[in-house]
Amino acid sequence: MLFRKPACDWLIVGLGNPDKIYEKNRHNVGFRVLDHLASQLGVKIDRAKYRGKFVQVNWKGQKLVLLKPMTFMNNSGLSVMDAVNYFKLPPERVIVVFDDISLDVGRLRVRSDGSAGGHNGIKSIIGALNSQNFPRVKVGVGAKPHPDYDLADWVLSNFTKQEELTLKSAIENAAAAALEIVQNGVQSSANRFNGMK
Repeated sequence: MLFRKPACDWLIVGLGNPDKIYEKNRHNVGFRVLDHLASQLGVKIDRAKYRGKFVQVNWKGQKLVLLKPMTFMNNSGLSVMDAVNYFKLPPERVIVVFDDISLDVGRLRVRSDGSAGGHNGIKSIIGALNSQNFPRVKVGVGAKPHPDYDLADWVLSNFTKQEELTLKSAIENAAAAALEIVQNGVQSSANRFNGMK
């Protein structure tokens, strides 16, 4: 009996925390980008598997899986690993969208690889995949207001009304940046979207 290989060309992961109270937090911008991307592609991320919520969609000849880990941020790697193992994907085919406090609110940065840079979700994924070589789309959420401000409090805080206005286009651009990686590669996406708001 022949087993068909599960169909997936790319896994696009948005990072965040699952409970409603975290919805508008700085830390949840990855979830928001993924929801926007799903809406653009005419689908809903509402199926439960891989310790997360996901949806499969075909786009321009590519089979995509959009995944929101439901493990809470610090264990994001568990969910990503489940999906990667199921679909037999190399790390280079896993695009992760997440918040970055080293970038101004709404500023984008596309990278092909790199360290966790203090981000616990990325640290968890690097540990689970045993690799840093996965593309990422970082969305700036702004630095702490002063050095003594607790980092956890900062990333779990909501954006101001003014910041939300800036964020709207950043979320749209971050979704487009992920699709650009799928279609034309990381370098093309970085050339188009790095530094953009």
